[in-house]
Amino acid sequence: MGETMGAFFAAEPSPLAGVYAWGIAVIKAIQTIESPALTALVRFFTALGTELFYIPVMLLIYWCVDTRKGARLGVLLMLSNWANLSLKNLLKQPRPYTLEPSVGRAFEQSYGIPSGHAQNSLVFWAAAASLAKRSPLERPARIAAFFFVIVIAFTRLYLGVHFPTDIFGGWAAGGVLLVLYFLFAGRLEAFLAGANPRYRMIAAALAAFLMNASGMGPDQGGLFLGFCCGCSLAGSRIGFAAEARLRGKKPGAVILLARYALGAAGAALIYLALKALLPGGESLFAGLPFWGASSPYYELGRFLRYGVLGLWVGAGAPWLFCRAGLAERAGTGSVAAAPE
Repeated sequence: MGETMGAFFAAEPSPLAGVYAWGIAVIKAIQTIESPALTALVRFFTALGTELFYIPVMLLIYWCVDTRKGARLGVLLMLSNWANLSLKNLLKQPRPYTLEPSVGRAFEQSYGIPSGHAQNSLVFWAAAASLAKRSPLERPARIAAFFFVIVIAFTRLYLGVHFPTDIFGGWAAGGVLLVLYFLFAGRLEAFLAGANPRYRMIAAALAAFLMNASGMGPDQGGLFLGFCCGCSLAGSRIGFAAEARLRGKKPGAVILLARYALGAAGAALIYLALKALLPGGESLFAGLPFWGASSPYYELGRFLRYGVLGLWVGAGAPWLFCRAGLAERAGTGSVAAAPE
């Protein structure tokens, strides 16, 4: 730690030198218990703090459990990710292995503080636990929330990708977002529920524009716009509600599994088909002028791909569920306000 950090701070004196030194000492102390088995377990749990876990769970809730709650959770996570990346790019703080390469067990391309894993796990699990309120799952959900928030934060220290202060910063940012969510989300939903669906879509488009303008790239903005518009259509036009009865009975496991499989298959097909058709290095038409990896339309293509994907998740799959007899229309307005 001495030579590497000394060279860094000699070149770029920082008032945070002592904080970074303390953080790396904490990471090195944690890594004294390192073993191949523990590292494998840590990598498993750290993956639970990414979209590889959150997206499938959100889809399960939206398509199979409670559409409004799934929409809330999906939009909240996208907003949390936007806030996190914006703060990272604003603060521009280093990762631990930038100062001390020996602690790096994994590597990320973004800046350090606030930790996205810490922030998003707090937002996801706290929101998920609140959705289980006044149900038999309330207590298990709270225990799971506490467990995963702590364990996922620990994995980021173990892997040497975050300082302890990055974790605290992530929890602080997530906590602020949750306070705003619990204070104002219900009122905002109630306000937008009475608004014209076009205005809801305009609001989603404005948020997507701000996401792109803030440097998040086209993926997040496109997905947010498509999903919000899809959720609005699911409530105002399709009348889909995952929790609604099907032919007078609560949908069984086979029906729910069929919904999830059909929705996921459609999402995969859309993603792969548009990836092959739209501009990019992996496009079937990459050899054509202006259509390969250096295409000036590459960013627009990614925005369209993720926008269509979000629209499928929000409205396309629910429409197909109703057409295929896997769900019944429950009237309109059931999730009209949920995306915003």
